[in-house]
Amino acid sequence: MTVYIDRNTLEPIGSQPSSSAEFLLGGTDIDIVRSELSSETVKGYGLSAGASVVRIAASSDFGSAQDGFKPADVLPGCLSVIVLGVPFPEEALIADTPEYTELRNAILTKVTDIAKEVAKRIKADGYKTHAISGAGGKWVEGNGRKEHFGLISLKHAAELSGIGVVTRNYLLTSPEYGNLLWLSAVLTDAELVPDERREYDFCAGCNKCVEACPSGALDDTVSFGKRECSRFFVIENKKFEIKCFLCRKVCPHRFGIKN
Repeated sequence: MTVYIDRNTLEPIGSQPSSSAEFLLGGTDIDIVRSELSSETVKGYGLSAGASVVRIAASSDFGSAQDGFKPADVLPGCLSVIVLGVPFPEEALIADTPEYTELRNAILTKVTDIAKEVAKRIKADGYKTHAISGAGGKWVEGNGRKEHFGLISLKHAAELSGIGVVTRNYLLTSPEYGNLLWLSAVLTDAELVPDERREYDFCAGCNKCVEACPSGALDDTVSFGKRECSRFFVIENKKFEIKCFLCRKVCPHRFGIKN
């Protein structure tokens, strides 16, 4: 007997098909019935889940990423990377460090939940998915100690998808949202039409973030001083706290390009 599975709940719905039927179970084998999936549909999933911006990059454009950190290393057969963004409230930049950290944690939870919801909906359409958390990743040995890296670089994924560019402060900066976007992503084997990259020179003639950084993490123009920056990620009263966000705060384009 063929058993149909509801594409939204993934629960059996009986032996008769319906408009929501997605999986056909025959004996012990599972045949996945793939729905037509467009970039516009996927973006709709992201926006309805709460994202402020949704753009798409092709997995093949991540050729310069280190081995182990390419989308296809995380999800074999990955063809598309859906990048999701939710902005900080502008007031976060005038908050004290405990409040800033709480706002950051809340945004990370929200954008990660959005990625999980989008991944669930694309999976229900019959495609493989992997949700990339806004704060997830893995520990890697380097420079005599373990360092934490995202499964993929969300900032560079956002750059490849055309959301914005990675600027001198090593933050993703967009004309619409400045450097206030927090990001997550969904990897999928669905072949979606990628968005075009956009080029901006936000940093021309400006060195404010470098001059403001108390740790010297931005002194090297080639690579970010992650170890120096992490000195300001501390545990106080058994709670994680970010003690410095000057690189974000002093940027003239922190709120985007205003007309």
